[in-house]
Amino acid sequence: MSADDPKTLVSTDWLAAHLNDPDLRVIDASYYLSDMGRDARAEYEAAHIPGARFFDIDEISDHRSKLPHMAPPVEKFMSRMRAMGIGDGHQVVVYDGLGLFSAARVWWLFRLMGKTDIAVLDGGFPKWQAEGRETEDMPPVLRDRHITVQRQAHLVKDVTQVASASKLGDWQIVDARSPSRFRGEEPEARPGLRAGHIPGAMNVHYATLLNPDGTMKSGDALRSAFESAGVDLEKRVITTCGSGVTAAILMLGLERLGHRDAALYDGSWAEWGQFEQLKVATG
Repeated sequence: MSADDPKTLVSTDWLAAHLNDPDLRVIDASYYLSDMGRDARAEYEAAHIPGARFFDIDEISDHRSKLPHMAPPVEKFMSRMRAMGIGDGHQVVVYDGLGLFSAARVWWLFRLMGKTDIAVLDGGFPKWQAEGRETEDMPPVLRDRHITVQRQAHLVKDVTQVASASKLGDWQIVDARSPSRFRGEEPEARPGLRAGHIPGAMNVHYATLLNPDGTMKSGDALRSAFESAGVDLEKRVITTCGSGVTAAILMLGLERLGHRDAALYDGSWAEWGQFEQLKVATG
């Protein structure tokens, strides 16, 4: 069991003990890929942790971009959080329906917006349910709450910055996709994308950071997941994946290890893989 830290990761025991705290807010950030055959909102409406608000990753995004669920403009994030009753002075806990998958994306998004009092629920909703803990099917009563946002630009990278890092090698690029996708042996699910990876990138499949029960590894086991792939934890890192979701799991893992110099490539392979002028490596 990982040590509870309200700024990164908390256990189901911690959440159960704090569930009735007046300034606690719980978010269901479940998100499923199309081939998973699951409906995140329908599942939320059927059962969720008491008081949880539903965070729609696709809706709370930058709709000016053709890329999937890019980080939203500050104003949109603020308006959506106010409407969800989430604001200054709140401790937020975010979970998802796969254990630890999309919740990390919302954890990173809050940090991008300068909000650090947020933790991912270790093991997520599957662990909460497996332990027989309380759920409900009623939506919470929402009251607007003022929220102050200050975007932390150093936590995100765009395609130009990543292309420079790939060329100069001044950042380590770490890809969270499966080894077969990283090597270009498996076609990409999104149409029009080439197979392979950013030249110079290393592969740390997000699943290697997790235990069989969906909780995050800790200590030496977590460190080994990065170092065994060649990542130097003393040097700065850009995380990437298919569309910026599982790259956030790597961000969470790095934060748990005390690594403070990391950024997420928001466009990820959904962007890099479509432009012929950007080089692709395989194998």
